[in-house]
Amino acid sequence: MVIDPQTIFAAPDSAWGSPFFAEAMPRIRALAEAFGERVIVTRWMPTADRSTSWGAYFAAWPFADQPPTDPLFALVPEAVGLSPHPTLDLPTFGKWGPDLEALVGRGAHIVLAGVSTDCCVMSTALAAADAGAHVTVAADACAGSTAENHAAAIQVMGLYPPQITVSDTASVLAAR
Repeated sequence: MVIDPQTIFAAPDSAWGSPFFAEAMPRIRALAEAFGERVIVTRWMPTADRSTSWGAYFAAWPFADQPPTDPLFALVPEAVGLSPHPTLDLPTFGKWGPDLEALVGRGAHIVLAGVSTDCCVMSTALAAADAGAHVTVAADACAGSTAENHAAAIQVMGLYPPQITVSDTASVLAAR
């Protein structure tokens, strides 16, 4: 799974842009090329119900409260074509849920890469592990909001073995 490789998380001038996105992208591509037809790419979309806590969230981040067609939510050019499947567009941080489980199967082995390590990647990993998936996080193919937040998220996910394994791109590719 490639989590949210979108302009909003990659652009240096975006309030949510990860300064490590460009560094992670070649590893994301290498993983996607190796996994081929099994790759799923997700996108975070600003379609959550504003009458819930998402209303306060969008009040705090008004720049992101745009229509889903806004270019901010497009895949970065390097991520276009990583998967033969349509993107899985969800209004949630974590991408694990019935839609994703239906695509990969109950108890699946999944590899996560993408952004942001300290938000959408971690939220996906924890929910997937709770649902019984076997999760591997390719830490060097993830980009955090800051180096410290990336390290903290990796540390937290590392507390969940054997459901979550923290690894790196080379090890994931070697184990295929």
